[in-house]
Amino acid sequence: ARRRQKSIIMAAVKTLRGLLQELRAASPNGCIKNSLASRYILGQYKKFQTTDQQLCKARDEALSLGQTYLTYLSSVRKYNELYKEFHGRGERTVRETADMVGFKLPHDPK
Repeated sequence: ARRRQKSIIMAAVKTLRGLLQELRAASPNGCIKNSLASRYILGQYKKFQTTDQQLCKARDEALSLGQTYLTYLSSVRKYNELYKEFHGRGERTVRETADMVGFKLPHDPK
């Protein structure tokens, strides 16, 4: 039971760090100190802190919800990066297409 307790705490810390990192990446100036979202997340984490003797189903649910939000935020960020890189800008040249997918064109010895 103690080992499970420790792994839950470590997972919660990892999730919290990931959430704050994703919020920082989504912030226009990179500062989340006064962000409502970061204050809310930190408040929720403090709310569901328990001592070693207490078992809290709500804490497990909060951890699961935090992991879900983390997955969502990182997926949106990755989607936007991919969209920006590969979004169609009209017709591409053969060289641009080859570079985009990692191919090299044969050298033309003219």
